[in-house]
Amino acid sequence: MNKKALITGASRGIGSAAAKSLAREGYDLFLVCRNSQKKMEELKRELEEKYGISCYTALCDVSDPAQVETMMKQAGEIHVLVNNAAVSYVGLLTDMTVEQWHQVIDTNLNALFYTCRMAAPQMVRRREGKIINVSSVWGNAGASMEVAYSASKGGVNAFTKALAKELAPSGIQVNGVAFGVIDTDMNRCFSREEMDALREEIPADRLGTAEEAGEMICQLVKAPSYLTGQIITMDGGWI
Repeated sequence: MNKKALITGASRGIGSAAAKSLAREGYDLFLVCRNSQKKMEELKRELEEKYGISCYTALCDVSDPAQVETMMKQAGEIHVLVNNAAVSYVGLLTDMTVEQWHQVIDTNLNALFYTCRMAAPQMVRRREGKIINVSSVWGNAGASMEVAYSASKGGVNAFTKALAKELAPSGIQVNGVAFGVIDTDMNRCFSREEMDALREEIPADRLGTAEEAGEMICQLVKAPSYLTGQIITMDGGWI
């Protein structure tokens, strides 16, 4: 029987790429997104036909603990949890509403609590499991005009390190990846000039691809069990 990986934010970008990388490794998949059912169904058919794995899909707003609880029960036994779903807000902190702040924190940080508290008991029972949390270089360095996003990803980093220590005695690895600028839809809000300015700061002289990000997540899933509590930075040499 194949092991199963659950991926949030799986309909596009890094989540979709991670699904392809893990399917290639023979994992059955449980793919989750908030509202892009059609895209997930297309991805499901592609992966099942190409790799012969089983793929399940579910709509879930991971910022809602009740929806997450229902979704996790539907997923059943999972061996790998990839917390990838995220939203951003670009603008002055003083222009941000309380509702917008909560949306970012609830989706990017609180959702990890909702998923991990339900996934951890079964992993502890099996004494086996991998949790991969998708973070950002802005969680390390902070970004002007993205205070909430930076705060949420800084929280992801601390959450990852702390949970890794808590679960290590049970044989479970918890790691994160702090990605730099990856060419995904999340960055479509920036103008060509803004993207060119970002690119000029990157020693690799290009943006990362979703495929590279997905492969990095897959590599962490395959990493030796002694690797835990780490935030791996993948940013083209920016930091």
